[in-house]
Amino acid sequence: MLYLEDFAPGQTYGSGTLTVTGADVIRFATEFDPQPFHLDAEAAKGSLFRGLAASGWHTAAMTMKLLQGGELTPAGGIIGAGFEELNWPRPVRPGDVLRVHSEILDVRASQSRPTQGLIKVRGTTFNQDDKPVQVFVGHLIVQARPTV
Repeated sequence: MLYLEDFAPGQTYGSGTLTVTGADVIRFATEFDPQPFHLDAEAAKGSLFRGLAASGWHTAAMTMKLLQGGELTPAGGIIGAGFEELNWPRPVRPGDVLRVHSEILDVRASQSRPTQGLIKVRGTTFNQDDKPVQVFVGHLIVQARPTV
């Protein structure tokens, strides 16, 4: 567990991997983003994606799962305070193997809440070809080291 004082700009953290299946793509889309190119491989062939593609929101959820099990372990959990940027430069396909690389961009103690602060993080989710499928810049709330 890492406290606010343990973070510094330039630090990097990795994650494990997650393999995406067609069933995963369809299951998520059925409940949360029921568009044909997320639901039906045949219908998806005629779309912009030219094949079945995971919803960007599914990619974001898979990224969160990878972050949760990865090296970035802020005290109090991974608690988002907002995003400056969220991009999906290429689609996630069934068979893709995802991993996340996180870089600390800034660390700031809270002026109004001395028990916490914010870290600014750039998270890049890569596929098995080391091509980015999601990039975010966001702020996480992190607990300060308790004083005795």
